[in-house]
Amino acid sequence: MAPSNPDFCPTGIAGLDHILHGGLPRHRFYMVQGDPGVGKTTLALQFLLEGARSGEKGLYITLSETKDELMAVAESHGWNLDSMDILELSSMEEQMLANSQNTLFHPSEVELMQTVRIVMEHVERLKPDRVVIDSLSEFRLLSQDALRYRRQMLSFKQYFAGKGITVLLLDDRTSGETDLLIQSIAHGVVSLRRLLSDFGTERRQMSIVKLRGLKFEDGSHDYSILTGGIRIFPRLKQTSHAKGFRSEPLSCGIREMDDLLGGGLERGTGTLFIGPAGVGKSTIAAKYACAAADRGEKSAIFVFDENLHTYIQRAEALGMRIKDHLESGLINLKHVDAAEISPGEMGFEICRMADEDKVKVVLIDSLNGYLNAMPEERFLLLQLHELLAYLSQRGVASILVMAQHGLLGDMHSPADLTYLADTVVLLRYFEFAGTIKKSISVVKKRSGSHENTIREFAVRDNRILVGEPLTDFQGILRGVPNFLGGSENMLENRSGIH
Repeated sequence: MAPSNPDFCPTGIAGLDHILHGGLPRHRFYMVQGDPGVGKTTLALQFLLEGARSGEKGLYITLSETKDELMAVAESHGWNLDSMDILELSSMEEQMLANSQNTLFHPSEVELMQTVRIVMEHVERLKPDRVVIDSLSEFRLLSQDALRYRRQMLSFKQYFAGKGITVLLLDDRTSGETDLLIQSIAHGVVSLRRLLSDFGTERRQMSIVKLRGLKFEDGSHDYSILTGGIRIFPRLKQTSHAKGFRSEPLSCGIREMDDLLGGGLERGTGTLFIGPAGVGKSTIAAKYACAAADRGEKSAIFVFDENLHTYIQRAEALGMRIKDHLESGLINLKHVDAAEISPGEMGFEICRMADEDKVKVVLIDSLNGYLNAMPEERFLLLQLHELLAYLSQRGVASILVMAQHGLLGDMHSPADLTYLADTVVLLRYFEFAGTIKKSISVVKKRSGSHENTIREFAVRDNRILVGEPLTDFQGILRGVPNFLGGSENMLENRSGIH
């Protein structure tokens, strides 16, 4: 959370003050724009409620919504609006016109003057510290032309600045064009957008279009409207300062697997387990997460493709004490619905776990599900690059699982992510003596040496087995190898393994 600063107004919105580096500068004029339904009213109410928590008076001036509608929004979030004043101008419009006997001016001009007078009277009487005006479209219609509209907004800006009031102007963009007239005079502009998808939940994003004289986190940031208000997930951004950690290999408890990796996975690196469906990628990856928990280190597992009951059951059957670790809190297991969660939200949650929960191993199973959460592949690559870099700087071992298309022969990946990973572990099916076997090999490791061999891999008798190097085969990675010698190194021929 950004440190408090008396010259800034905290917004009370999770994530926004971080993006703004503390909040909105006080006594300024701000514009919040977005189509209907993006959460402008919710944001504005949170802004006033946060002021009330610090002893500041708030005034909500509504020209488009009734007081009952505002109360309904507040009730849906569990808020009490007794701490703020609500000026409902929409109910006064007919009364103002009925009382006006002036025949020299157009009715709209009379109504605009009456509206402005009432606003100023309430401000003088209530002396608020924070004001919300909802919405600009009503003032735009009352002004009739652009010149009168701009002059009225300039007059408001000077008036509120003289009173030391921080103002939010809500604009629903019903004019069909971005309101550049107000953007040019506003001290800052916040844009809220709703992105529709062909399937699943819609995504919402916000960005700071403008904030005069101050640095902020630019770009698009995902956000959600939850019970309790808006929560913004700042765009993932790797920091330039790495936290100190000791680089050391992490064992999974299987000697042959550790030998294959030159001692194990390294802290602060990203590892990609890649291969066809069902070959055992998730099993090996889960073994590393559980081994970390066995050592007393925290792990986080994000599962896209498998239900949690099956995942836990399979891990327990292979001797991994995942239930005990879930109860103790050493493992945090989450099921992720790619159609319901935004990539920004997931990345934010992973980084929060690394920073606050001190998670040392993060497992994403699988990237195929993560890819489906992204609108375009290039965004996935950028997102993963930032995520892996952020975790690496904190000494977290990241494990990624990706299923390739096909079972034998040429394999195709939904996206080429091998260059992002420090270590790439390749699993394959191959045929031997009329049976289907599995192989495992390490094709890349930036952090040190590793075996260049191919070993047999199997899950048998409630155990994960890794065999000796297969030296008598050629062409295993193609799926149909040539057999060049004896079969002493096959798992079924090793002493004590059946």
